[in-house]
Amino acid sequence: MIKLIASDLDGTIVAKDGTISDRTRQAFLAARESGIQIVFVTGRPFRWLTPIVEAFGGLGTVICSNGALLYDLEQDKVIWSRTLPASTARQAAEIILDHEPKAAFAAETTKGLHLGPGFADRHHDFGVQADLDLGNPAIDAEGIVKFLARSPHLAIDDFYAAVAPDLSDLLSVTHSAFDVSLLEMAHVNIHKANTLGEYCRRLGIEADEVMAFGDMPNDIQMLQFAGHGYAMASGHPQTLACAQNIAPPLASDGVAQVIEGLLK
Repeated sequence: MIKLIASDLDGTIVAKDGTISDRTRQAFLAARESGIQIVFVTGRPFRWLTPIVEAFGGLGTVICSNGALLYDLEQDKVIWSRTLPASTARQAAEIILDHEPKAAFAAETTKGLHLGPGFADRHHDFGVQADLDLGNPAIDAEGIVKFLARSPHLAIDDFYAAVAPDLSDLLSVTHSAFDVSLLEMAHVNIHKANTLGEYCRRLGIEADEVMAFGDMPNDIQMLQFAGHGYAMASGHPQTLACAQNIAPPLASDGVAQVIEGLLK
């Protein structure tokens, strides 16, 4: 019996234009109405939950920043966060620069985004912004939930393969975008599955009572944790290779199709 549905956002239920289809919206609302817990699990910071708020209002809890932060949509507040010290981010940056001298960096904190030189256009609408200074005590006061590294020319899978082995004892490392070479790093014990597992334990829900959906490598551990894990057919080949089940692609409302079948 499924007691909880966990779903990634971008590429899973959120389209490239930032919207969630009405069919998908109705499927999640029907699941909630039937008594199934809903939790969204995303690499996004809690400040970027507009698609969820627009589609569902205050429905459910959101695991943000790849598991580093738990956010209550109904109460509009951070429940829990696991941050990493700036000193660890500095050490990681040095390792990454050995492999990719042109890498640029940013840090997502509990307050906003700190941008390093060359990471992105400062005029881009990232919300709360500051210059990245990993030597400033203020960044530790805010708490880094996700450290980011971008390569201007290495393909993402090559960038990951080059640096991840040297960072494995320092940070958790993953990636979640097809169109940008961006590594996402967090506290070494943090990933989507760890935080989802803790959330389920609080609710008294077992892994085999969980249905989960995702499309990118940062979803793999979550899909393997869930008793019923579904990779999107439109997802990353690495994710598809690790998944127990395959859902139809996002363009076909694949998550909605699976949920509708469950509720029947």
